[in-house]
Amino acid sequence: MSEATMRDIRDVRLGDIDACVFDAYGTLFDTSSAANRCRETLGDAWQSFAQLWRRKQLEYSWLRSLMGRHTDFWHVTAEALDYTFAAFRRNDPQLRALLMQQYLSLEAFPGVRELLARLKEAGKRTALLSNGSPTMLAALVNSSGLSRLLDAVLSVEAAGVFKPHPSVYQLAVDRLSAAANRILFFSSNGWDAQGAAAFGFRAIWINRALEPQEKLPGELAGMIGGIEEVPALLGVK
Repeated sequence: MSEATMRDIRDVRLGDIDACVFDAYGTLFDTSSAANRCRETLGDAWQSFAQLWRRKQLEYSWLRSLMGRHTDFWHVTAEALDYTFAAFRRNDPQLRALLMQQYLSLEAFPGVRELLARLKEAGKRTALLSNGSPTMLAALVNSSGLSRLLDAVLSVEAAGVFKPHPSVYQLAVDRLSAAANRILFFSSNGWDAQGAAAFGFRAIWINRALEPQEKLPGELAGMIGGIEEVPALLGVK
């Protein structure tokens, strides 16, 4: 992590923030947990399977946005899964159905519940802003027991296009009645954090894999290695 990034992070103060908005998939919830639960059936390649599924899921969301052929994220997730089965030369309808069902109850990363609770205790509004469809997100927050810790669960379906389109980030401004520069946005997806920053959010990239920064518009407010670093970042006790 660069000195400049560290300096930017120290400039973020909870008092300057009206709301903390989080991406869902890969940020608060582990997208590989669906395949992990089926690893006995998937075998030793389960991690590669999960990675390809996730990569195609994101690629299809971007490509559909460019094509002007939007469909909800459940459909995109299924299409990405079908591609992954084909790539792995597998045909298993029962496993396909199980993996899709598991995607509705992905595991939250350690510390997520505690973080949201501490932010609420500090008087800050909290929200999800996700590519997920309303049905997917409702199932996800209910299965993880996080629904009472979130003031809003926002789906791109209200905008009719996937991230990082600016109209998606506008959903949080409108719903939370907060200026963009008083919303602190967290994502583990570098392209999403950059898109949010380009829109005007104060965006933090949760860079768990220590990847290089994307060469995209938008100036990040900072970079951290995991969700567990957020309380120290904001001075939340």
